Amino acid sequence: MDNSNHGILDGIKVLDFGRYIAGPFCGALLGDYGAEVIRIERVDGSEDRFVTPVTKNGEGAMFLQLNRNKLGFTVNPTKEEGKEIVERLVKKADVVIANLPDNTLHSMGLDYERLTKINPAIILTSNTAFGTTGPYAERVGFDGVAQAMSGAMDMTGDPDLPSKAYSPYVDFCSASLAAYGTLLALIEREKTGKGQRVQTSLLQSALTMTNSLVIEQELLKVNRVASQNRSQTSGPSDTFKTKNGWILVATVGQPLFKRWTELVGAEDWLDDERFKDDLSRGNNSLLISERMAKWCAKRTNQEAMKELEAFRIPVGEVLKAKDVMSDHHIKEKKVFKDMKYPEVKQPVPIVGPAIELSANPGELKTRAPLLGEHNNQILQDLGYSGDEIQEFKKNRIV
Repeated sequence: MDNSNHGILDGIKVLDFGRYIAGPFCGALLGDYGAEVIRIERVDGSEDRFVTPVTKNGEGAMFLQLNRNKLGFTVNPTKEEGKEIVERLVKKADVVIANLPDNTLHSMGLDYERLTKINPAIILTSNTAFGTTGPYAERVGFDGVAQAMSGAMDMTGDPDLPSKAYSPYVDFCSASLAAYGTLLALIEREKTGKGQRVQTSLLQSALTMTNSLVIEQELLKVNRVASQNRSQTSGPSDTFKTKNGWILVATVGQPLFKRWTELVGAEDWLDDERFKDDLSRGNNSLLISERMAKWCAKRTNQEAMKELEAFRIPVGEVLKAKDVMSDHHIKEKKVFKDMKYPEVKQPVPIVGPAIELSANPGELKTRAPLLGEHNNQILQDLGYSGDEIQEFKKNRIV
């Protein structure tokens, strides 16, 4: 891995046993800022390597995104030789990431008690579906399960059809919180010299984002039902069809509403009790959306956005996936970095770090690794000889 430019986390060694999103994205966030991250997979590859395949070898789009800036290593930790390899890795590591249930951690020898015997300063960062305590602790689950149980699905889409968000936002939120927790643990270790366990769960992450909905329900018993894209606590805040597509408009607060009334010629509504504040506008948001829909129907996306922007009203074009890369702002800001990957003819567009630092910023340096790409390098660093490495491969230890 290129260490010519030292990152903030330079010198921190991370073992990433994560699967899918919550673990691997946590590792990617640390790797973007200089940590050496080894992505550890089964000998035949982890299942998340092959989700939504886009390469000739079957590697998936998600894997290419979430495993940049990592070294690739395969091992079978259930065999004795594999356990010894993992122990050597743990001795030299600062952080172990494993978004696995506790019983699986124990079976793999990655439970915190065992890890601390190998390396007392180790930090174990794990993410589970429901946490490690409570009646559901042993249940498995994905992002959608947490969306369902947090109230988010019930409030999304049509009231007769609870809808999951297409993007797995709970996974990405949990991963971000796990990275944050890992950094807190590293800071604490600087003070005490001791490692600790960092835990996140999909359900707690999801409930963090619907907490205000639950608070309102518990205190006021409002029993809200889904209203598709139309907000129930302000207006106009909705999606609107234009002559050539769709836009989303979001207004919250009196200054924005006042500007909107001036834009569409609805100044008389400023003295209407139905629209006196955000909550009142939310209660009458259907009327507001209907008026805005008529205004938008006479304009193209570009015409509507230009007028809305002139009045400083938040607006965004509803882009199809095929149009995202050609958006003027996204192109000019260079949000994506083109990264070459074997067996893919064109560069792979990977989103750069979402945290922008004025000094020592994060960077996408290396593409996601091929399966077991760095096995020899890592095993040699652990002190194994060439003959031992060949024997490991022959016996499918690595």
